[in-house]
Amino acid sequence: MEYKPGLHLHVFLLLLWSSAFALLGNDGGWSSNSEYSLTDEGPCNIDIWDTVSLSYREFIQQYAYSKPVILKGFSDNTKFQFLCSKSSLLQEYGDRKVRLSTANTYSYRKVDVRFEEFVDLLLKPQSLDTLGSDTLYFFGDNNFTEWHSLFDNYKAPPYVLPHTKGAYSFGIAGPGTGVPFHWHGPGYSEVIYGRKRWFLYPPDKAPHFHPNYTTLSWVTDKYPYLTEEEAPFECTIRPGEVLYFPDRWWHATLNLDTSVFISTFLG
Repeated sequence: MEYKPGLHLHVFLLLLWSSAFALLGNDGGWSSNSEYSLTDEGPCNIDIWDTVSLSYREFIQQYAYSKPVILKGFSDNTKFQFLCSKSSLLQEYGDRKVRLSTANTYSYRKVDVRFEEFVDLLLKPQSLDTLGSDTLYFFGDNNFTEWHSLFDNYKAPPYVLPHTKGAYSFGIAGPGTGVPFHWHGPGYSEVIYGRKRWFLYPPDKAPHFHPNYTTLSWVTDKYPYLTEEEAPFECTIRPGEVLYFPDRWWHATLNLDTSVFISTFLG
């Protein structure tokens, strides 16, 4: 049998990252920010496939341009998950500035703070009576020069649309937070830690919502009274699961726990 030192080193590193992750716990140390979490994951009416069952051709034909889908086991991001633990990110990026946006549909206001300050002071559960325009959310405005060493370790979903390439947006958010309904181009969203509940509507079926109200208030005040015809596509995704959303689909998110996540926008 041929000895392959590179292969053995790769396996050793995977085992090392897995062991370190186990010591951190399944939440990467993030749940220590708050004992609060949301328990209602809701139903799941979105198709779920694993890498063995769904081919690229089937993805293009059945989902790429027509409806969302959840992919499981398509990429091994064990190393990236370890690097996204609370202690690891604070050690590497604690003194660096991050840009926060208001968590409303249009994200008008931007605020720059140190990453450590965001984690210690601003990463907290969402209050039901807080407007999205008053909630600061860390997602999307990443300095790729400073964060490239982290993003270089992320393995994006392998299925891309023809004539597109991916751009990353990384985020961390407290339980009860989220982004209200909006739309843009196609892409993927993967949860690294925590749970994220998704609500989606096709382009020709715009949901009824107030752009300055939070997803939490919509789920509390509007969602329970939707008729069957008004019901969204929805599902809660967990670490290792990736949701794909097609072009121009309306979508809103609700973080059930303190969540770490990354999106790959295809443009």
